[in-house]
Amino acid sequence: MTVVPAALDAQLQRDSGLTHFGYWVLAMLSEDPDRALRMSDLAARANASPSRVSHVVARLEQQGWVRRQRATSDGRGNVAELTDAGYDKVVAAAPGHVAKVRDLVFGGLTEDQVRQLNELCTAVLAHLDPEGTLTTAPPQPGA
Repeated sequence: MTVVPAALDAQLQRDSGLTHFGYWVLAMLSEDPDRALRMSDLAARANASPSRVSHVVARLEQQGWVRRQRATSDGRGNVAELTDAGYDKVVAAAPGHVAKVRDLVFGGLTEDQVRQLNELCTAVLAHLDPEGTLTTAPPQPGA
């Protein structure tokens, strides 16, 4: 559970100058039709604390890949908006990232193992509540 994110982080930093989480934030923004999200919505989509997202967005702003502004709809909160340069950055980083994910996660698996992995992940996700925490206690070792 820790090896894959670390390997993805290393690949993205080496090839694109992005952290894995920074890439994830850019990707979440790029998937929105307006390429902009309220900071609170971005934190929810990234499954991260508002503080963590704020720090990453500040670093992405320094690079010119994101800009932050007050929400125009109600004047409350901030919106993170992907700049054209940020969109270009995430598009350029995506092929190498996708290739690394495929290699790390699926490269050593048979088709049957991929099916089993899908079933296992589906079962785990079925036990998460909307906040992403387990709804039941996990089995104890030796139980």
